[in-house]
Amino acid sequence: MLYLTIIERNGKPMRKRWLAASYDKDLAAQIAEEHSLNPIAALLAVIRGLRDYDEIEDFFDPEPFFTLDPFDLPDMDKAVERINRAIDNFECIAIFGDFDADGVTSTALLYTYLESKGANVLWYIPDRLTEGYGLSVGAVERLKDMGTQLIVTVDNGVSAADATERAYELGMEVVITDHHKVPDVLPRAEAIVDLQRADCSSPFKQLCGAGVAFKLACAMELEDDTAVIEDFADLAAIGTISDVVELTGENRTIVKAGLRSINNRSRAGINELLDVAGAGDKYVNATSVAFTVSPRINAAGRMGSANRALELLLSDDTETANGLAQEINEANRTRQTIESEIFAQVEQTLFEHPEIRYAPVIVVDGDDWHTGVIGIVAARIQEKYSKPCIIISRNTEDGTARGSGRSIEGFSLYDAIKNSKHLLTHFGGHTQAAGLSLMAEDIEQLRAEITEYALHTEMPFQIQNIDLKLNPAHISLDILDAVSSLEPFGAGNPQPVFGLYCMTIEGFTPVGNGKHMRITVAKGDTRIFAMYFGMTERSFFYNVGDTVDLAVNLERNEYLGNVRIGVYIRNMRPSGSDDMKVLEGLRLFDRVMHGEKLTPEQAKAALPERNLCGAVYTQIKRRGSWSAEYEMLCLRSGFDTERICAVACAVEVMVQKGVLNRSPAGSIVVNGQSPKVNLEDAELMKHIRSFL
Repeated sequence: MLYLTIIERNGKPMRKRWLAASYDKDLAAQIAEEHSLNPIAALLAVIRGLRDYDEIEDFFDPEPFFTLDPFDLPDMDKAVERINRAIDNFECIAIFGDFDADGVTSTALLYTYLESKGANVLWYIPDRLTEGYGLSVGAVERLKDMGTQLIVTVDNGVSAADATERAYELGMEVVITDHHKVPDVLPRAEAIVDLQRADCSSPFKQLCGAGVAFKLACAMELEDDTAVIEDFADLAAIGTISDVVELTGENRTIVKAGLRSINNRSRAGINELLDVAGAGDKYVNATSVAFTVSPRINAAGRMGSANRALELLLSDDTETANGLAQEINEANRTRQTIESEIFAQVEQTLFEHPEIRYAPVIVVDGDDWHTGVIGIVAARIQEKYSKPCIIISRNTEDGTARGSGRSIEGFSLYDAIKNSKHLLTHFGGHTQAAGLSLMAEDIEQLRAEITEYALHTEMPFQIQNIDLKLNPAHISLDILDAVSSLEPFGAGNPQPVFGLYCMTIEGFTPVGNGKHMRITVAKGDTRIFAMYFGMTERSFFYNVGDTVDLAVNLERNEYLGNVRIGVYIRNMRPSGSDDMKVLEGLRLFDRVMHGEKLTPEQAKAALPERNLCGAVYTQIKRRGSWSAEYEMLCLRSGFDTERICAVACAVEVMVQKGVLNRSPAGSIVVNGQSPKVNLEDAELMKHIRSFL
């Protein structure tokens, strides 16, 4: 028997479309031989689309060369010339950054570099709560009062036309370095270094703000940028990982170099932050940065002042750095508390307003929510409901509102927001993350316009990628070696996901005061004892004897010199499930609940007949309670998943008529006091029948 530990890190996984990768085994064998690679590593490389000899060599090289010429970035020559002139003339240079981890590391990098070149330089990061994102007219005027002659933006500026124009009115000049999408009309500046410009010829356009600042420092060295790499790759790496840009090409090289520096413990601020996070004595990889360093740097800007995080990164005194790290760590705890409170309020709003919950894009607003946290809440709601989400905080004092959104892969939230730019006082961001400002009185109109936009735009289903299907008996340390060779992991180079198919559940037991479950699954002679974190018995709708598929990561766990294989569940589904039937049925249910027009065929698929309602009622009564896990409810009630929409509608019909009760937390129970009712009188039933 082979015994493995499986851990589900995020609680109940959301339903996705499973997609197993196709690959050329012969090509993988050829690559393994030519590059002396582990055969499984070569296979994973092929799955990631690696074909070119030099590209493969660079990918697996622990110390690859930087290949992106800094002067391939548009206006880089102009930026270098203007900044050098400012250094030579001892002009006052202001580095204007942003309050997130990418902006803070960008600011620390360029400020420290210019200071080392003898520049007359200061830094400025706007306050998230009082100033908001980006270069503003007010900030420009304050910089003028501080004696600034040249403003150099990092991680922002490309959308700040009004602010840059004001800078020139006041006799200052501006150099913009940014990585965000550019507007139709570029702002006034001496140079605009942004890979998103239409006239940019560089084949690699995925640098974050810190990556662009890093390339600017390299460009200023002209002949030898070795010192820049040694001194600043750690900051560029943290910014790159934090901003979730693709860890491919130049970004992969930056992160590899930066992780070497971080693990050499060469920067006091990062060392102390790792210590307070409990990772001071551990090897730091990209995942470590993403879950320990990045959230804490971000928390400083979200909860108080990003200046404290910047001071931490600039500090070379251990005692001072420790004090700042402790302060930032406490800010992160406060952030977690406020985040949970806002998340609960959003969930309550969705419970009370199904027209918001079932819209194709969830747009939720509330009074005086902490604007430093709403982006994280948007990400959590997006993850839970598998939909794009925008969380908007209304300022009850001045009538303004600020929002932050997160999207699913394949749907551009930036384009959806841009479509309503006439309602906005400011907006910006990326395809999958965007921010906006508007008057509170325009929120309802914004919600309506984004809904209309989404209804006429194809909304993709989220994908659960499977790199390789594995027989659990073949899991070995050799596979772990192959997986490790692909690090660092992140966007564009995710940790490999392996599929364990047709695993039979043999048992499950609640652990950790009922917060987690230990389950046992088996296939043939291989038995796996699985820890399913975040999964309560009440929310686990599988039974002993059920056959399931698991999407898992494999990791190396070392304790007291012993190496064990850790298997971490990313997703789970009933074996043999037809993903498209399930997902299309659930999407149709959303359309029904949102009150959209249906075709006769859709109405027929959604209509819950009397016998179906009875079977669903019996199943819920037998179990005691249920939730919005409609796939298993459909199967347990004896129906094919093509009836999943009807099953979900049956629950809603019975809730409307008081036969079932639903709690704000989503639990559905039988109402033992319900009188005899006619389900045909339910509003939802009437709505569906109106299209037949």
